[in-house]
Amino acid sequence: MAKIETIEDFYRKKKKPLPENLNGSIGHFNVFRMEDFAVTRQNTVQYNRRNYYKIALLRGDHVYHYASKSIEAQGVTLMFFNPRVPYTCEQFSELSSGYFCIFTEAFITQHFRTDVREYSMFLPGNKPSYSLNSGQDSCFSGIFEKMLAEIDSDYTHKYDLIRHYVMEIIHNALKMHPTEKLYQNVDASSRLTAVFSELLERQFPIDSVSQRFTMRSARDYADQLSVHVNHLNRAIRQTTGKTTTTHIFERLTSEAMALLRHTDWNIAEISYSLGFEEPAHFNQFFKKQTGEKPSAFRTQAVFNA
Repeated sequence: MAKIETIEDFYRKKKKPLPENLNGSIGHFNVFRMEDFAVTRQNTVQYNRRNYYKIALLRGDHVYHYASKSIEAQGVTLMFFNPRVPYTCEQFSELSSGYFCIFTEAFITQHFRTDVREYSMFLPGNKPSYSLNSGQDSCFSGIFEKMLAEIDSDYTHKYDLIRHYVMEIIHNALKMHPTEKLYQNVDASSRLTAVFSELLERQFPIDSVSQRFTMRSARDYADQLSVHVNHLNRAIRQTTGKTTTTHIFERLTSEAMALLRHTDWNIAEISYSLGFEEPAHFNQFFKKQTGEKPSAFRTQAVFNA
């Protein structure tokens, strides 16, 4: 079963002090230079899932093992990693430089209507690697340098500015075409998990009150993928450490929070669009997942806006 590395684990492993705002309401963000971390060769490839996103600009020769694929990165490469896909890295060049930043989903979604998971480089099964020429290296390095400068500044609204830098990296990458070499690994569980995740994500975002989320159970996805539900559940549990139902409920909760925060739809409309037959059922589900009622969450979101 893939181990889930938390942000706390990251700081402990890198021997860095835990930031004071680690569990703050704005989400967490930090940025680093690769040179500040010593990378050791691994005897075995060990996949880890994280509970945070990572964007890295790498110089040197690496192979990233990403779900059921291995990605060869040579020269200068921009990489995007999401929490749903386990990955690990092997470094082959003696010298390696660059940058990377880590951030939680809340850091972005608390302030933007668009869910970061909707961008193609973060979708399971898509290509997360972009080879950079010297001009592109200079452009993206400049953005990382701006983030490094802001993270240490006393500017009151520095995290608002940093969010825009993160989005600038994402949108500049979207204008490019992924050019890495991909090698398929024999890992049926990872492939099945990636297809399940893509099928789940295809149903979001909910853009109108007439749109409805209907695939709410593991059996719905198993039928769509033409596999036995027990086989699907085993594959997803083995690859991610979570049940199929947990993935569905987490995505449903995330969309519910976005709709409550960013639309003027009433609770009944949101309830219907998310596939609940009665608003009371939605209220019970949301409170069980988040600890508060939808109305209370919406009031708090408006207050903090």
